[in-house]
Amino acid sequence: MNQRTKTYLLHGGLFLITLVTTTLAGAEWMFGRLFIPFEGMKPLGWSEFVAGLQFSLPFLAILTVHEFGHYFTAKANKVRVTLPFYIPLWLGIGQSIGTLGAFIRIKDYINSRRKYFDIGIAGPLAGFVLALAVLWYAFTHLPPPEFIFTIHPEYQKWGLDYGNYAYQNLPEGGAVGLGDNLLFYFFKTYVADPARVPHAYEMIHYPYVLAGYLALFFTSLNLIPIGQLDGGHILYGLIGRKRFQWVAPTLFIVFAFYAGLGQFKPSDFAVSSDEAFFSELGSFGLYVFVLFLAFSRISENRITSLLVTLSVVTAQLIVSWIRPDLEGYSGFMIFVLVLGRFLGVYHPETELEEPLDAKRQVLGWIALLVFVLCFSPRPFLIA
Repeated sequence: MNQRTKTYLLHGGLFLITLVTTTLAGAEWMFGRLFIPFEGMKPLGWSEFVAGLQFSLPFLAILTVHEFGHYFTAKANKVRVTLPFYIPLWLGIGQSIGTLGAFIRIKDYINSRRKYFDIGIAGPLAGFVLALAVLWYAFTHLPPPEFIFTIHPEYQKWGLDYGNYAYQNLPEGGAVGLGDNLLFYFFKTYVADPARVPHAYEMIHYPYVLAGYLALFFTSLNLIPIGQLDGGHILYGLIGRKRFQWVAPTLFIVFAFYAGLGQFKPSDFAVSSDEAFFSELGSFGLYVFVLFLAFSRISENRITSLLVTLSVVTAQLIVSWIRPDLEGYSGFMIFVLVLGRFLGVYHPETELEEPLDAKRQVLGWIALLVFVLCFSPRPFLIA
């Protein structure tokens, strides 16, 4: 067996495994149960697994179109790249989406600002177009509102007014909802029949809705204009190296500030016992350390990174003291850490700093508009 055949088998095998894991995950979201159930829970079977294809096929289709947008554009620019590597993830002990995504590996040094732009923008725009089609289908083919009673028969006692009662006494984390972004709000409000739109905490049971929403969520993350994310390549192409090298860290600081806003408030330390105080102080210290790790590559000088960290934490506490009702979204903190510590905030320099032509500039600003349309300040709601 030659090396090319082995390579194709690797990529194809990873895709098939990811198809299985995302189908398993899709079925678990649809039916609100697990294939490896907890005690007293009815397990899922073959028919439910097949139904999970309603999630995995559109979701993987969007992911695949995204990656091959990068792939074919790189080939057109004579840049050597690999086929997509799909990353399956299904642990069987809790709900997941069945994958950590996919990526292509660039095997050449890219010496051109324009090439970075072309390769970076092709993936998210291609995937976004298919995501729009999936969401249109999802919201124009919603089942009758009584469908939710097939998933939650216990809701029938409340009728279609279940939203006012079903989530009041749940344990923490007992329900997961989909937040709003501008596009999702548009589809819910102006495309769907309002009588058929389910409660936010029940949309996870609608596979095409979930697949389309997750596509918007990951598109927005990819289009954050920082570092070597697709949005970073796009902004770098639009404004060039000099401006990008101060715009990107500024945006990253703002993003980190929002993610951690309200996670700790001055009032949290006004506790009745020393034990509670030191416990809160320990949690706060851990948070500051994680934030420092996220900012550790924003400057080669560790003192500068520490000053940025302390400035952000101080600003968060001041805002929380003045407006304790204002909160960010702590779920973004993991991405802040990964982006700052591992992916990097800055962009690789290029030899050729040629400005983009007018068509590319228009496409670039359209891509950043897509980011605004897809981004949700609170993407997931936990009851």
